[in-house]
Amino acid sequence: MPKNLSFATRVVNDYSASRPDDQYRAVIPPIYLASTFEQPTDGSAGPYGYQRSSNPTRGSVESAVAYVEGAEHALAFATGMAATATVFSSLTTGDRVLLTSSVYGGTFLLVDEFFARRGITAEFVDDFNELTEIPEDTAMVFLESPTNPTLRVTDISHVASLAKKVNAKVVVDNTFSTAYLQKPLDLGADAVVYSGTKYFGGHSDVLAGFILTNDDAWYASLKIASKALGNPLSPFDSYSILRGLKTLVIRLDRQQENAAILRDYLEHHPAVSRVLAPGWYSAKEKEIHARQSKGDGALFAFELAEGIDFHAFAKNLKLMRFAVSLGSVETLICHPASMIHENLSPEEREKAGISDRLLRLSVGIEDVHDLKADLENALSAID
Repeated sequence: MPKNLSFATRVVNDYSASRPDDQYRAVIPPIYLASTFEQPTDGSAGPYGYQRSSNPTRGSVESAVAYVEGAEHALAFATGMAATATVFSSLTTGDRVLLTSSVYGGTFLLVDEFFARRGITAEFVDDFNELTEIPEDTAMVFLESPTNPTLRVTDISHVASLAKKVNAKVVVDNTFSTAYLQKPLDLGADAVVYSGTKYFGGHSDVLAGFILTNDDAWYASLKIASKALGNPLSPFDSYSILRGLKTLVIRLDRQQENAAILRDYLEHHPAVSRVLAPGWYSAKEKEIHARQSKGDGALFAFELAEGIDFHAFAKNLKLMRFAVSLGSVETLICHPASMIHENLSPEEREKAGISDRLLRLSVGIEDVHDLKADLENALSAID
């Protein structure tokens, strides 16, 4: 294969993926549904044994995702939360973890439910960009940049440099950006996690998660953890992600284009008090975002003006789907306070910047004029 291929070419031609179909020269890897694989009788081990441990189709999607990320290793999981939980499984009693204060609600639930009983300390940080040092007992820093749903931006390189001084691992949830827009491993992160359900799959029909790293020893440990926890990606879902990856660039290009138009429209609407997009919070975050990312992505949030009931607004939407998740071809809108971060107390949501008037919009590939008209109709009905 030629070197220095563009990202758009790499996602389509994932030639680094294992090709167990060489016998028939199929252009895509087949789906191997077998739960078990016959072994040699001479005492040696075959390349595959039991699906929970390894599978050719899952191996193909792991190779493909690692290829486009530029990572040495990838592990595929049944969900994004399975990937995050497996990363956290490497923590032990007495460890400290620093996390983004407005971290995804599912991650918060995992931390809130399980860390304390395992003797792990979780500390939520409002602004990592202001840190000048990290506590010496910190074992891991878990970042989202941009954050969900407030779109705050963290200087990944800055945090990585601080973490290395205390031998803490830096993990970045890069779901919002994908490697098309941002590559945390190149910025000093030790691992990247994804909900592959979102932009990788792109069609609201598959659940998946990934961990990517260049750390050989940690990869080996995480692979054992995945086998023990029994949370790997199924063969058919592996195929679905392989298929979705091939259109990632054309989907995300269209979604970003649509999102920019809708953001501009909402920023000037009297029924909207503010729009939250990467770099909105400060000039410093805007500079960081421009430096470490190649685009604004296709997801943003906006806050309705005082006195406007979000239920009435949502009820008047006819095209956009009122649902959680993101990254799909259809436009999805949700209410983070009640649908994503419902496990946080009102005080915790307020501290994280998640008001009851905040809505998160994941923009799809529809005609942007239709999407804009849908917003116009819903907003005019509540004016």
